[in-house]
Amino acid sequence: MSSRTLPTNQTHMCVIIIKRDNRKLSKDIIESAGRVNPDGLGVVWLDTYEVTYHKSKDYMVLNTKRPFAAHFRYATVGKVGRSNTHPFQCGNKSDEYLMMNGTIQGLGDKDNCDTKVLANMLGELPRNDWKDSLSKFQCRFLSINVRNKSMQIFNKNLWTKVDGVWYSKPDVIEDNIIAVYGTLKKGYGNHNYYLGDAKMVGKGKTKDRYPLVVDGLPYLVDDKGKGHNVEVEVYKVNDKTLASIDRLEGHPTWYKRKQVHVNVNGKTMLCWIYLNNGVNHIGKEWHKTYKKHYYTPQVKPKYTQPDLGWGAYKWYGTPTPSDSPFRSNDTPKQTYYFEDTEMYDDMSIKNEKPMCVNCFHDLEHDLFNNYHCASCDGWFSESEILKP
Repeated sequence: MSSRTLPTNQTHMCVIIIKRDNRKLSKDIIESAGRVNPDGLGVVWLDTYEVTYHKSKDYMVLNTKRPFAAHFRYATVGKVGRSNTHPFQCGNKSDEYLMMNGTIQGLGDKDNCDTKVLANMLGELPRNDWKDSLSKFQCRFLSINVRNKSMQIFNKNLWTKVDGVWYSKPDVIEDNIIAVYGTLKKGYGNHNYYLGDAKMVGKGKTKDRYPLVVDGLPYLVDDKGKGHNVEVEVYKVNDKTLASIDRLEGHPTWYKRKQVHVNVNGKTMLCWIYLNNGVNHIGKEWHKTYKKHYYTPQVKPKYTQPDLGWGAYKWYGTPTPSDSPFRSNDTPKQTYYFEDTEMYDDMSIKNEKPMCVNCFHDLEHDLFNNYHCASCDGWFSESEILKP
């Protein structure tokens, strides 16, 4: 093995999808991949081994029976544009290309992404040393040889295979349908962090009547046949998002997740919903919907306006131009131009929320006086958080 050493700290972003048969992939999956990873799409067509590059919003090029290996990018290092869209040629090995799902700390800069730098480094190593070198990282890799028309998956144990299709991570498989009626609805305090990237199926009402009690927070009581057909929003989410919401709602101790029928877009769907049996609903007003409750803080932080629900703040700044159509302008995340221009961020908007001690992401407060980070999935007590 070469004496060259590579850094070993990494986190996971992006997604690689490998479809080798002539069946079409679900439109929901390719749309989810483009929505969650909006910063570029590279495709190796496995019938010809031609390499093409696209914007993530052009995900419908994958609505085909042609076999392919596709990489959707979520930018963490380097500017957004064609020059940082996977796959990358491996240095002087002009027939070899590399895709990666992950981030390797210490590689790349504001112009060049870490995978591009790694691909150039691999070009200096003997091909037989690649497996040992790449196994040092907890990232997913795919190498493609366009001359030999072959490919190799590295760190295969980290990949997921579903119905013959390989995924570098399974979060684009959104096969859980969830109905929300409270602070997880669009425009409310918990929506952006938990459902901001999820696909909204539509708005609807529960097929059966349930008591919805609003006592500071909304509580849907598992007493079918009483109350109203409650208004809900329906989303498709992956397993990780569903587990994260379970923790937020205290399932199954406080709220209990249960499948109920919901009428949405003229159809009846079986959806997960969070019900509560610990709240006394007898003699209280039963609502058809949960509406926002405004409050006025003693000191209004700069660049904010009062938000709803838990006393959280929603941040509003000047919309940033971007060719990434799925990225929300009010999400506290870096925003980029797609073309090869300098990237910039919106960190000038001061964040007044409690912050995660690990990744400095905003924290959400749960019913048990704990704090949850939707970015690194950490949980913290009052004494452990960073306060503004």
